[in-house]
Order: sequence, then C-alpha cells, then structure tokens
Amino acid sequence: MTAVLAPGMRRTAQRQMVYDTIVKLGGHCTADEITAELHRTRPGFPRSTVYRALDALTASGSVYAAHLGEGPTHYELASGDHHHAVCQVCGGVLHIEEEHVSKLESHLEELHNFKPVRTEVLVVGVCDSCSRTPGRKSAHRHTLAHVHHAGGDATS
Repeated sequence: MTAVLAPGMRRTAQRQMVYDTIVKLGGHCTADEITAELHRTRPGFPRSTVYRALDALTASGSVYAAHLGEGPTHYELASGDHHHAVCQVCGGVLHIEEEHVSKLESHLEELHNFKPVRTEVLVVGVCDSCSRTPGRKSAHRHTLAHVHHAGGDATS
C-alpha cells in the first residue's frame, strides 16, 4: 500500500517504511512501537526519522494522530473522522460510529444554536472483557471487537 502524501510533499523511502509499518502493526501504534518494529529489520533506523516521517504523514492526511487519553500519541491510517472509546485497563480501542457523532452535532445545532466546526470524541471506560477479568493489562493497544449488546445478548 503506497502512502498518500499532500501535493508537493516528497515521497521518501523512510516515509514509506513508516507508513508500511503502521499498516503492518494494524494502527493504534506509538512512535516507539513503530521504531521497535523497524529496528527488527533495520537496526540503525533513527527514531528522529520516525518522528519526522510521522509529522509529514500526519500533515499530508495519510495518517491520523490519535490522542487516546493519557500517554503517547497513537497513529493509524486516516480514513475519515476518528472517534474512539478507550479501555482504561487494557488500552483497547473501539471506533465510535460517525452516525452517533452526527446525532450529537445535530443536537448541539438544533437545540443549542451551537455550530460544531470540528468534533473529536474520546470516551474512556472499561471494556466488557476487562470488567469480567479485573487486573488485566495489555502491552500493546489493540482494537476491540465491535460488538453491540442489547439486553445481555451479544450480536455483531
């Protein structure tokens, strides 16, 4: 998969390697995780190059920098607006559907005469798995299964 860069932005091998590493890690990865993964195949790959590439890829719109509560910034491929629910125990991430955010924006406009310009939603809580197994902590932030629960029955 080729990184999409802003017009006039140089395509470099380093930027492509950082982009490919984000793809390989599945997103929601930190600069340190990207650097560590690159070091597996390219031991001398400079951390500063990773940060510069992430800045360029973020500025170009190919990568989204997600601030998921406390801790370092996490990076994922850009695919429209990103809204997240984050488990404070395992660090798992759930993408919030845009339709729910649109309803909130409509509510603000219609009932409060407030026109949203940019909306960033971050909900911090405890996922179903961690609520059933307290004390579990994950070394890598992962994407939670998108499961809807209604009346105790789980459906996808």
